[in-house]
Amino acid sequence: MISRESVAEGGGDPQPSGLLEPVKNTHLPGEEGSDSHAETPGSEASVESKAYQTCASTVLKVLGGLLVVLCISSSWVGTTQVVKLTFQSFSCPFFVSWFSSNWNILFFPIYYSTTMVTTREKQSPIQKFRECSRLFGEDGMTLKIFLKRTAPFSILWTLTNYLYLLALRKLTATDVSALYCCHKAFVFLLSWIVLKDRFMGVRIVAAIMAITGIVMMAYADGFHGDSFVGVALAVGSASTSALYKVLFKMFLGSANLGEVAHFLSTMGFFNLIFISCVPLILYFTKVEHWGSFSSLPWGYLCGLAGLWLVFNILVNVGVVLTYPILISIGTLLSVPGNAAVDVLKHEVIFSVVRLAATCIICLGFLLLLLPEEWDSVTLRFLANIAEKKSDQDHGEELTESSVHTRSRSRANGAVSIPLA
Repeated sequence: MISRESVAEGGGDPQPSGLLEPVKNTHLPGEEGSDSHAETPGSEASVESKAYQTCASTVLKVLGGLLVVLCISSSWVGTTQVVKLTFQSFSCPFFVSWFSSNWNILFFPIYYSTTMVTTREKQSPIQKFRECSRLFGEDGMTLKIFLKRTAPFSILWTLTNYLYLLALRKLTATDVSALYCCHKAFVFLLSWIVLKDRFMGVRIVAAIMAITGIVMMAYADGFHGDSFVGVALAVGSASTSALYKVLFKMFLGSANLGEVAHFLSTMGFFNLIFISCVPLILYFTKVEHWGSFSSLPWGYLCGLAGLWLVFNILVNVGVVLTYPILISIGTLLSVPGNAAVDVLKHEVIFSVVRLAATCIICLGFLLLLLPEEWDSVTLRFLANIAEKKSDQDHGEELTESSVHTRSRSRANGAVSIPLA
């Protein structure tokens, strides 16, 4: 559910300034521009070819992004709906969360296998693992660093998933997925307060809209009963998810895909080694009763864990393949996707208040996707439109005045002689 979105950046060496100086023209008067005319077709062809390649790569990136968006929304809708089906016969949310988190161990092996197929550089798994361990510092992975860096994030990951699953026992999949989208607003507020990110008025408005949607969702059935508890659990899941992302940015900074794969696999190992005692405690205290292992719905459990893993892989890989904003839109599209499944399959009837709350939260989520320079870009765009309109109006006035002048000159017998 939680993911780290980052892209590795690189730069090139600057060229010497002397190579960029214009060359003075030394042609004779009669030969002026002869060489430049000869080189013009080739230069124009190269510019056109670069423009074509840029346009083609942009189109491919957008099409690939749309495909990734569809896969992300489908995998998240599938994950949420399979959870609901699992709870019909096996209502043990912490065991489900723990079992699914163990599958994160497969993240790095999948990444390594993909790089071996797609790149010419061949590295052993140990070499690749040590290379990606730089995320933890120059000394790489040690037991102290493993516990210090992995434990907080693994606990937040477990809390996020566990609270999300608890909320699904109280609310519909549509309500929970919509409330979880509030994590975007919480990330902005925490980043503004803790990381001192840039203040943006539109994002404050989006955060207020998210809070308004939460209150309306809780008020839909009155501030009591399972509805209020479910809203509180879903908001708690969104809050821990936001805290996870802000702490990741604060302590680990930007990470490439290999480092993220290494980190998620490391959290999977931590979950398997240190958190396995919690399901056992819940079992012996009869908080969660499994029965025998043969009676567990392994099909649903494995399908759920696989979809959850696919979702996390698509979110992290999609940032490299396409635009990050499309990844966020893919998560948002899970709300109407879950709504369609709830209406068609489960015959859920949504009240007007719930629909209004969901729409307000989704609109706030979209406002949070606006880039930081959106206001200046919008003002420049409007200024360009106004300038073009004024130029067009001025041109029309000149045309009308010239027509009026010619008609008046013809009436006086004047003849206009064109200049050669």
